Amino acid sequence: MQTDYLIALAIAVVAAVGITAITALVFRVAGRKKTWARTLVGLVRVPFRLTLLVGAIWSVNTVFLDSSEEIERLVDFIFRALFIAAATWLVCALFYFFEEVAATRYRVDVRDNRVARRVRTQLRMLRRIGVVVVIICAIGAVLLSIPGAATLGASLFASAGLLSVVAGLAAQSTLANVFAGIQLAFNNALRVDDVVIVETEWGKIEEITLTYVVVHIWDDRRMVLPSTYFTTNPFQNWTRHNSELLGAVEFDLDWRVDPAGMRVELDRIVAQTELWDERVVVLQVTDAVGGFVRVRVLVSAADAPTLFDLRCLVRENLIDWINTHNPEALPVGRMELRRETPRAPAPARSEPAHPVTAPIGLFSGDENAKARAAEFTATIPVQRGPAEER
Repeated sequence: MQTDYLIALAIAVVAAVGITAITALVFRVAGRKKTWARTLVGLVRVPFRLTLLVGAIWSVNTVFLDSSEEIERLVDFIFRALFIAAATWLVCALFYFFEEVAATRYRVDVRDNRVARRVRTQLRMLRRIGVVVVIICAIGAVLLSIPGAATLGASLFASAGLLSVVAGLAAQSTLANVFAGIQLAFNNALRVDDVVIVETEWGKIEEITLTYVVVHIWDDRRMVLPSTYFTTNPFQNWTRHNSELLGAVEFDLDWRVDPAGMRVELDRIVAQTELWDERVVVLQVTDAVGGFVRVRVLVSAADAPTLFDLRCLVRENLIDWINTHNPEALPVGRMELRRETPRAPAPARSEPAHPVTAPIGLFSGDENAKARAAEFTATIPVQRGPAEER
């Protein structure tokens, strides 16, 4: 009997090793042409071998060992628990594999990657939920295989009502974050790599989990926020539908500024840089009070980092132009002291010496500007009833 057991055990081990070796060879050959095969080998090689080996040994023990003996029942329980653990590892590795294969269809290294980032966020959340469910089921399967577990479970169910109330109160905030994380994954309000403004900080969503969200701040800090923050507090998402943005550069200058000359210089600056996406370039005087003239420049770029660099470029070059070509526009403080004298009669009005400039504005001047204005000023259609029509 002992000899037969050892022979069967050796055959099982050799068979398990041989099957894993043949399977690995097949997928390695396929991996020379298929990326998914290399990914599968890298993720499931170890858990697959372990599951097959433990399953083969457990099968031999089930056939040859007497389940009535105490030690042999313990050995059977140990191998059952090891097999469940190895199989759980294998299933979790398969979840990672399916996530990787599905994610390769949606590239995030392209300009318009909004859909890809949304799908990758949902895949990552589904994988995490699946892993948690599989681990909980595995733990339950191991506990149920313990001899006498049914009796222990009956005694525990007697006080389950009180324990459930206590556990619910203790885990209230955790469960709220879990449900908020699931909501964020599927409501499309937030995705991995979205550019956001939270707590007055500008950053990019680096990770979304079931309970918290990691924001990669522009200066390489990480802000960790609970998932409920994004479902209960307002925040800015700069890449909700697309990554294109408008940015403003403002100057407080003297009344002797030359807006027409600044506008010509602005056009020359943006025409010579690849940072500008050729959508919007506008210079307007938006205020003229308090002794200063406020000049606002609006430019557009493909994404937030590019827009930041473009704004800095425009600001630096316009400052250099003002210092070189229009120094009288530099802001100064004036104070005039004079003695009160009789007023002279006001001169007769005459036509203005210079024609009024009509620059292209943000919402007027050309077809693109009119289209932007139509988005905010379009007439809302009113549905009339039969009585009103008569």
